[in-house]
Amino acid sequence: MNLRPAMNKLRVLILSAVALLAIYGFTERLDQKAAKGAKVGTNIGDQAPELAYMNVDSTKVLKLSELRGKYVLIDFWASWCGPCRRENPNVVAAYQKYSAAKFKDGKGFEIYSVSLDKSRDAWRRAIEQDKLSWKYHVSDLKYWASEASRLYGVSGIPMSFLVDPNGVIIGKNLRGMALHQELDKYVKSL
Repeated sequence: MNLRPAMNKLRVLILSAVALLAIYGFTERLDQKAAKGAKVGTNIGDQAPELAYMNVDSTKVLKLSELRGKYVLIDFWASWCGPCRRENPNVVAAYQKYSAAKFKDGKGFEIYSVSLDKSRDAWRRAIEQDKLSWKYHVSDLKYWASEASRLYGVSGIPMSFLVDPNGVIIGKNLRGMALHQELDKYVKSL
């Protein structure tokens, strides 16, 4: 009885199994590295640093990470900042246009507004006057000593960061139509 053909089939089967396991192990390590290997920072391609601050009523901490799965504009501004207030109509228009939009790989669009105000009342009035209707308004009311502005390297406002659904920064300081043009790249075409 010749066992050679059976042994060859067994050898091929074992080598195939080893190769598949090796490939699986390699791709699994790549996936894990990609998931946790992104550098936290404020450059395009970096994982956006976590932000967690009190809302305008000082009743709840709102975290940036709560918005994972959505495109998020992190918008640094203040009630006393003229250029910020002049940019707010554009930010409102972007929110109205994209908050209900369907994205290729995201579950919507949200704005996470970080105020560099000192006065809660002035901050609240500006939100109402400029019709900033989104939920995520935060501040530590420390003006230029704000922890969030230090963490993000904000030295002038308005300043913004566009973050993808995975929390990776994909744009910075997008003002006017540049914000709309960048978001249009990610919207599903009809």
